[in-house]
Amino acid sequence: MERPGAVSVARGALLWAALAVPALTADRVGLNEPRQGWQQAAGVAVLAVAAALARRVPLAAFGLAAALSLAAAPALFTVSYGPALGVCALLLGWRASRARPAVLCFAAVGCAGTARIALAGADPAPEWLVMMGTLLFGCVFPWLGGRYWRQSRELAEAGWLRAARLEDEARFAEERARLRERARIAQDMHDSLGHELSLIALRAGALQVAPGLNDEHRAAAADLRTAAADATDRLHRIIGVLREEDDEPAPLTPAGETLEQLVARAAESGLPVRWDPGGNDPAADPGEVAERLLHRVAREALTNAARHAPGAPVVVAVTGRTAGTCVTVTSGRATREGPPPSGGGTGLLGLRAAVTSAGGEFEAGPHGEGFRVRAYVPEQRTAVPPARPRAPFTHARRRVAVGLGTAAGVGAVLVGTAFGWYAYTEKRAVLEPAAYAALRSGAPAADVERVLPERDVRDPPTERAPTPAPDGADCRYYRASGKLFVSVDHFRLCFDAGRLVAKDVVPRAGQASEGQDEDEEFSR
Repeated sequence: MERPGAVSVARGALLWAALAVPALTADRVGLNEPRQGWQQAAGVAVLAVAAALARRVPLAAFGLAAALSLAAAPALFTVSYGPALGVCALLLGWRASRARPAVLCFAAVGCAGTARIALAGADPAPEWLVMMGTLLFGCVFPWLGGRYWRQSRELAEAGWLRAARLEDEARFAEERARLRERARIAQDMHDSLGHELSLIALRAGALQVAPGLNDEHRAAAADLRTAAADATDRLHRIIGVLREEDDEPAPLTPAGETLEQLVARAAESGLPVRWDPGGNDPAADPGEVAERLLHRVAREALTNAARHAPGAPVVVAVTGRTAGTCVTVTSGRATREGPPPSGGGTGLLGLRAAVTSAGGEFEAGPHGEGFRVRAYVPEQRTAVPPARPRAPFTHARRRVAVGLGTAAGVGAVLVGTAFGWYAYTEKRAVLEPAAYAALRSGAPAADVERVLPERDVRDPPTERAPTPAPDGADCRYYRASGKLFVSVDHFRLCFDAGRLVAKDVVPRAGQASEGQDEDEEFSR
């Protein structure tokens, strides 16, 4: 198994090899002016350092590539180092998290290139356009592409993390739903069975005091009443283990029982309870959720009245309010002794939490000589689902896309302008070989200029000239062909004292040894 360090070194070596191939081959195929061997070796060495720094310090790698390109050409565009410049800009956008250092580096490269063109450029205007086009289209555009690539990767990673988090939330929600269902069942068992056991105890108490029973039957009725009360307490303690006090759901109404039916069943069991529908709006529908909650409040209040105030008169009143329903259960003073109250008191607390969570109001406390429980529950409507949140990084991704489009448009305009200017100047500096062959040394300069093109070459290949220029002569260079982006032959015409004193053919790159033969061929 390869170590991470070895993999990193191998990747750096492959990157260096890919960047070094154009630097070593561009001169040989005639895409660049020929350079000396030490210049090529120095360029390859700088590319090696840039490839080594591209992973950990991408800004330094781009700076080296930019410096190498500026040293080779003031316009920043070279076939030898152009690919390295674009690749380093791409890696800078991909691996650097901050944008400001890269922008400052681009500005520094532009200022350095402008200064070098102004000081040493042969034709500043087109060279500056080429430099700006290369900077925007060959540096800024790849950098923005790298940043877009980086943010797409971060978005993908964030998406996987979000998916994992949603899975965890779904699992937690499922567990929560299971616990809530268990709590609902426990609460329903506590309220329903507790209410029924309280009614059994109430009937046993009525049987205990009924006339015509002997002492044995009265003792049996008293034991039944005590057993029902003890069973209610034990049920309360057992079910309390399963209940969630912080979030108790409303239980289901048993068999669709209404409040009026609940009161009637309690009255049949011997509880002195009276139903008071006065003030209730029959047309008002509290809704299924509110109906269940009101039933639960009334049932718990009747159970407490039967247990803690036996024989006390109870009134259950339901009144309609604006967009809601209010139920009030009022009990008077107990007329006979009941069983001692058991500990807990969680029933009223659970009711308060359930009512307030539904947006209602709950009151419970002494009222006159008895006790009163009042609950107001608003009408429950279907909740509007919340708006779906926008995906993360959307704004940043759109901003990078706009930057890519802007850079592409500006770069295309500048490169197109620079290419048009380059084609115009190069085409206007072409001297036809036949016209060159007709020129004779010693001819007056005025006669020679009649056949010369409008412009001469602003960046002449003086290093490829076969012979040194005559001392004190004014030498001009012209292209022998209108081909663009390739090395072509040039004609050198030297004037002194108003006459043509020398004419030479400057061969294209890679053909220096054949210059004299070509001069003779053009002369013929």
